[in-house]
Amino acid sequence: MTTTFDYTEVLPLGPDDTDYRLLTTDGIRTVEAAGRRFLEVEPSVLTGLASAAVKDIQHLLRSSHLAQLRAIVDDPEASSNDRFVATDLLRNACVSAGGVLPMCQDTGTAIVIGKRTETVLTGGEDEQRLARGVFDAYQDLNLRYSQMAPLNFWEERNTGSNLPGQIELYSKAGTDPCYEFLFMAKGGGSANKTFLYQETKALLNPTRLAKFLEEKLRSLGTAACPPYHLAIVVGGTSAEHNLKVAKLASARYLDELPREGSASGHALRDVELEAQVLEMTRQFGIGAQFGGKYFCHDVRVIRLPRHGASLPVGVAVSCSADRQAKAKITPEGVFLEQLERDPAKYLPEVGDEQLSDDVVRIDLNRPMAEIREELTKLPVKTRVSLTGPLVVARDIAHAKIAERLDAGEPMPQYLKDHPVYYAGPAKTPEGYASGSFGPTTAGRMDSYVEQFQAAGGSLVMLAKGNRSSKVAASCQDNGGFYLGSIGGPAARLAQDCIRKVEVLEYPELGMEAVWRIEVEDFPAFVVVDDKGNDFFADSTKPTLQISFAR
Repeated sequence: MTTTFDYTEVLPLGPDDTDYRLLTTDGIRTVEAAGRRFLEVEPSVLTGLASAAVKDIQHLLRSSHLAQLRAIVDDPEASSNDRFVATDLLRNACVSAGGVLPMCQDTGTAIVIGKRTETVLTGGEDEQRLARGVFDAYQDLNLRYSQMAPLNFWEERNTGSNLPGQIELYSKAGTDPCYEFLFMAKGGGSANKTFLYQETKALLNPTRLAKFLEEKLRSLGTAACPPYHLAIVVGGTSAEHNLKVAKLASARYLDELPREGSASGHALRDVELEAQVLEMTRQFGIGAQFGGKYFCHDVRVIRLPRHGASLPVGVAVSCSADRQAKAKITPEGVFLEQLERDPAKYLPEVGDEQLSDDVVRIDLNRPMAEIREELTKLPVKTRVSLTGPLVVARDIAHAKIAERLDAGEPMPQYLKDHPVYYAGPAKTPEGYASGSFGPTTAGRMDSYVEQFQAAGGSLVMLAKGNRSSKVAASCQDNGGFYLGSIGGPAARLAQDCIRKVEVLEYPELGMEAVWRIEVEDFPAFVVVDDKGNDFFADSTKPTLQISFAR
């Protein structure tokens, strides 16, 4: 069989209708050479653009995302918990937009994807210049350093700069000078909810695909702070290509893909299947973290070409800290996507009594036995408001305390006397009691719970997301509780709920130290009680009997 050459971009995008704002016209100029027009870009322009982009995405959101949060509040079918979470996230956006407290305490890995035509001249050190812009932003702003450098296979140390970032630079077809960018900040919670499944042709069946996605999407849980922007990618020339497309789709970067495929092998976006998957997620009952309809804001489903022997399936999410912005450098100037600077316009004028059921106030200044005696009266899903002291400890601190227990040392008294909050703060701005200080993913500490509770500690835990069955079993055996905090509103918690922060132990660990904090009216929900009841237990089990329409 004779085939003629037919080239197609795998990801052909339509016109860019992004609303940009002009940052500057300095540092760029056009030159003529060899009968062509080139754009010279001074290296400092790349540094300044990266720094400005990091600042914007740490504090501002797209207006489309904010409108989706407001739609939850206005939807009569939304649960009271859906509306409470959505309103708290809108309040958080208002605090963060002030430019002092970032929207999430996990200020993420900096990701920069750039594409330039051959008519853009920069001097050749683009990656280094962009990295310097990321460095400057993390030094100057109230962000958190999360990148760990391996000193050897077993030992590691925080880099103290949030570098290295993930910087990827590509060529772009065309002769008109243009340098396009996507800037992202990806926190650990949402990054950890990126999954690859190696499937076969048999999955390309409406009934089998529906069953597969119900199981896999339920397993995402709530640790990455829903409502999610969900991306599902089927196919790909390799596993890594599949996951890259899933990440871009979760950022709505591929929205202008064709709706139909062709024999040449380009990607397509299936908007009909997206609507069916979105409706499926609304039947899960998981909702916006604590039950309801809004597990997802929206869904993107991308179909890619594939090798006949492989069918990779990728799933990715963008969480409530929906941090990305496009940018471009053209002969007209340096431009950055216009994010919403006045999120207050989306905030409803409602009181807490209109958003959720009755709130039970818990005084944490009392002995642990009295706190547990009050919690045991409450059914799972009850909303509580916490006031008093919390101990803050996460991964590294838990590992160090476990080593002490293994060596025969006693459980630290502070974990016996106070509830433990899994979190790690961002920098504290001048004049504030705390930097952004939202919860981290509870599941990362699951392996410690049984040992700690048996030793008298961690009997009341506070974090975000669902837990494993062994945590519920340990709480039943030891009289413990797990309270779920709303994932996402780290800036609002810092401004409105955290009154005092001090280091208790391991100050050399930075944000991973053990802290003691004082909170006031800190919102949470009873997720696991001392009887072994788990709010999320049923929502993770597939129950729907559906098939997608072709």
